[in-house]
Amino acid sequence: MIANHKLANAISNNCFYEIRRQFIYKQAHFGTKVEIVDRWYPSSRICAKCNSIQDMKLSDRIFNCKVCKHSQDRDENASVNLENAPKNKVQLA
Repeated sequence: MIANHKLANAISNNCFYEIRRQFIYKQAHFGTKVEIVDRWYPSSRICAKCNSIQDMKLSDRIFNCKVCKHSQDRDENASVNLENAPKNKVQLA
């Protein structure tokens, strides 16, 4: 996302590393665990119903599967896929 010059400034200012560091710091206090999914896992491009992968533009906000015709908000679809990510793509922080 940093390579995209339109997003680079916004992404750099959000300090994702600091957010991750805070989650890891707080996990012991709240008795939770932080799981990190591989950064190249295509969570927003995989259909949550049939697991087919399709290309999407960044401006597409609705995921429409061409195989099973499933339609869902792109972020909701990605969250379902992240929850069900394969174990070889997930590591504990």
